Amino acid sequence: MDNTSSRRVVITGVGMVSPLGLEPEAMLRSLRQGESGIKPFTRLPHGVLPIDHGAEAHEFTGSIDDYGPLDKMLKRTIRKGTKVMCREIEMGVAVAQRALNHSGLSVESRNRDRTGVIFGCDYIMSLPEEFTSGIEKCLDEEGQFQFGHWGQTGKPQVNPLWLLKYLPNMPASHVAIYNDLRGPNNSLTIREASGGAAASEAFSTIQRGHADALIVGATGSRIHPLRSVHASMQEELAKPCDDPTRMSRPFDQSRDGSVLGEGAGALVFESLEHATARGAEIYGEVVGYGSSAVGAVAGERFQQQAIANVLRSALGESDPASVGHLHAHGLGTIDGDQQEALAIAEVFGSPDLQPPVTTAKGHFGNLGAGSGLVEMIASLYSLGGELFPIQNLDQLDGGCPINACSTSGVSAGDSFITVNVTPQGQASAIRIQRMN
Repeated sequence: MDNTSSRRVVITGVGMVSPLGLEPEAMLRSLRQGESGIKPFTRLPHGVLPIDHGAEAHEFTGSIDDYGPLDKMLKRTIRKGTKVMCREIEMGVAVAQRALNHSGLSVESRNRDRTGVIFGCDYIMSLPEEFTSGIEKCLDEEGQFQFGHWGQTGKPQVNPLWLLKYLPNMPASHVAIYNDLRGPNNSLTIREASGGAAASEAFSTIQRGHADALIVGATGSRIHPLRSVHASMQEELAKPCDDPTRMSRPFDQSRDGSVLGEGAGALVFESLEHATARGAEIYGEVVGYGSSAVGAVAGERFQQQAIANVLRSALGESDPASVGHLHAHGLGTIDGDQQEALAIAEVFGSPDLQPPVTTAKGHFGNLGAGSGLVEMIASLYSLGGELFPIQNLDQLDGGCPINACSTSGVSAGDSFITVNVTPQGQASAIRIQRMN
């Protein structure tokens, strides 16, 4: 859908947590220099899963200092609130606070009834430790778990607030409560497509005049004692190699799967009028979006159809040649990359007609629901400068007809489209450009 006749929507604040740091400038520098966030796991035991490496956000420790500048009262409140936050929710709240601070959207400059929060999130799995004490109470003399004892003996050992630590609507709830934001509030749980879907909803909400400003974010992690097990059983993960930084190889002929990662990102969206009135610095303008769901019933190439749908929608009536670059999902799986490449060719034509195509996943793998926003920030900060090449792309797969950015020195242009898709065929895309 193209932004043609309604309110213009601009970006005025940025916050992020990634395997390549907590600052957008540092992440972009690492991307351009070919640095990798894929390292040995520190939060998962080694020798248990088929892989022992992934992209953890090491710089995010959970310390209150990771939330950016906060006044004394808010710092105390959030520190207390982290007791009922798992890591994914902590990252989500942190990036939202960082983006809000970065935007300068102070209490005095915002209408709390027209400022809200829209957040994307994975479904979040509880840590097994939450139930350890209760399970121990239900073991018989032979160490066997007795289900009949759980209700009366085991369950009371579980923290009554444990569920609050894992509900996917909690990032948006916490951020709204901490900052007294009473405007539109929504939570979207669509795996990797969550970030783009949240941005699409926020764009539409402001465009319709239902809000002046929205904190838009997404958080996710594939690095978790249970989720990582699920991923190893259900997904196509990259095989271990001597150099773990080579594990993620999007669109390369030798690619063999994705890499587990974690991260979160947030942007502040405002109407142009609202941002201008308060003298805010503007980092980009949202000018299009797309959302689509195409299931397996549509055929073997259902992801290709979903991606093509959102690319067309985000492009709208604009000339395809006006797009500076395309930030692909680039998961690194054999079939997924090929379907995405075919979708790009379907919409933009042969590689010589396409904008440069890149992806950050070669550097830090799949961040789950956090992927979309972190990748959006990487492309946003690239505008007007040099585009970062696809990491580990030594030989483009002949079945992936894309204009792959494989070397330094390629211009990022003045606009981009970023796209993400789930294994189930839910896709989202956002088009952003530099302000004219």
